[in-house]
Amino acid sequence: MYAAQTRADALRIPFNWQRLFPFLRWRDRVTRANARDDAMAGLTGALIVLPQAVAFAIIAGLPPEYGLYAAMMPAIVAALFGSSWHMVSGPTTAISIAVFASVSPYASPGTPEFIALVLTMTFLTGVFQLALGLARMGVLVNFISHTVVIGFTAGAALLIAGSQIKNFFGVEIPRGTPFFNTLEQFALQADSINYYVLSVSLVTLIAGILTKRFAPKLPYMIVAMVAGSLFAAGVNAYYGAGTTGIGTVGALPSGLPPLSLPDFSFHALSQMVFPALIITMLALTEAVSISRAIAIRSGQHIDGNQEFIGQGLSNIVGSFFSGYASSGSFNRSGVNYAADARTPLAAVFAALFLVLILLLVAPLAAYLPNAAMAGILFLVAWGLIDFHHIGLLPKISRQETVVLWVTLIGTLVDLEKGIFFGIALSLVLYLYRTSRPAIETVVPDSDPESYHYVPVDGRPECPQIRMVRLNGSIFFGAVSHLQQQLQETLEAAPEQKHLVVMASGINFIDLAGAEFLAQTARHLARAGGSLSFYRMKQSVADTLRKGGFMQDIGEQNLYPAKSRPAEALFPRLDPDICMNCPHRLFRPCQATDQQSEAKPQ
Repeated sequence: MYAAQTRADALRIPFNWQRLFPFLRWRDRVTRANARDDAMAGLTGALIVLPQAVAFAIIAGLPPEYGLYAAMMPAIVAALFGSSWHMVSGPTTAISIAVFASVSPYASPGTPEFIALVLTMTFLTGVFQLALGLARMGVLVNFISHTVVIGFTAGAALLIAGSQIKNFFGVEIPRGTPFFNTLEQFALQADSINYYVLSVSLVTLIAGILTKRFAPKLPYMIVAMVAGSLFAAGVNAYYGAGTTGIGTVGALPSGLPPLSLPDFSFHALSQMVFPALIITMLALTEAVSISRAIAIRSGQHIDGNQEFIGQGLSNIVGSFFSGYASSGSFNRSGVNYAADARTPLAAVFAALFLVLILLLVAPLAAYLPNAAMAGILFLVAWGLIDFHHIGLLPKISRQETVVLWVTLIGTLVDLEKGIFFGIALSLVLYLYRTSRPAIETVVPDSDPESYHYVPVDGRPECPQIRMVRLNGSIFFGAVSHLQQQLQETLEAAPEQKHLVVMASGINFIDLAGAEFLAQTARHLARAGGSLSFYRMKQSVADTLRKGGFMQDIGEQNLYPAKSRPAEALFPRLDPDICMNCPHRLFRPCQATDQQSEAKPQ
């Protein structure tokens, strides 16, 4: 009967459908008024993504329509299964340039083989993202520093500009030429610039700059695209298309994204595993950082692991709907928030409106000049470079500046390895800093009622007690540095046999660190001194107790907050040294001095 009752109780436990379908969490926010706001925000987003998606597909080495496909089904899935109310997913600049750099060594851009490999990489990227989300590994993106992202983005921007030099100036440079070789070939062909093409590029560029400057509410990319196309049409009409040599993008196929099938052969999977890992981390870094940045403004809580799951599902689904790897877009997400989007339905509306717009304007792409697209991409590249932080870093940190330039230059040489070099270098520098915790000699504050300790800075010290403040964790990487520092400290003043560590800055200790403290305590005890700690964290003390290291240190040598370790140590000090000490730093010293004066002579 008990077993039957238990089964009945289990059947009554409600299943958490919101974990399986996260869009159920915000269904109460879907009202008539909010849906109207979401629809208007979606229409704005669709107008913005149209030229961006075409441009990004060209960057990725894919036919232009694939950028639009990547902004449809993936955007819908990411909105429904992510956690952000405002983030919009789809093709992005950094992902596009990474796709091109990763796949072009294996197949010629734009070919069926290239497209098949891109779909395979997109599928693997989604699988990796989904696996990380289900494993609750969202913390991994925290190891990619902001400096690395700035350097990589700036490098990607230069790669974008480099890839469009041929279209901007009308020179012949083979597709996929490395960045520095592109600059070399352009310098060699400087006298072969097609000034008809260059004029279209400059008109597009100037139109975009002026629109952003004087009419920021207008979609500057569309304005620039229309201006460049009209100018090119006028130039062709006056001089003749055969004379100008102004090429066009070509008509886009209108309609829904066609079904596709990634290449699941062992050869293709083995080729795309490493590039997929790179794009996985890059895409997740973009998505989580964008969603958190907007959540700061909206006051929403972001679940990083749910974002991983949403991004993973969107890329898996996208690989079967002719979409390439997608992620969160800062521009479109920012516009979505500024347009008063209320729920993720705004991103769904944007994808649906994009389908309708594509049905209407797809044939017009036949009149879009390649030079106009190059001008737009130059604008995109310029906007990606964070000049403010790049100029600020040398004033703040020399190490971070090195990380920035290693990442940037590494990205220009080899995009896949550039970001990993930056991540590895930033982690190495971080470990170097944490392996050298600062040890500062301190003395009690002169205020007799204070429990604070201040840097020595020439103030008198007790001749038998050395007090130091240790800021940093004691782990295997820091033990050697701490041993050297303490040895130098004790050798400089051998009479200071009692060491008191201000331990509030010690957040963590491992086995090697615990062994080091126990060894130091034994060494000082043999010399007639002691090792004490003031305000040690409970977690650190528990680690020492569990390992049996407290037997060497002694529970009596742990002093809590608002206690006075020096006064507790006073009975252990050599009275002869105390008698001749001129400083009288502690109250027992002063009391002893007063008792001596009170004795009859």
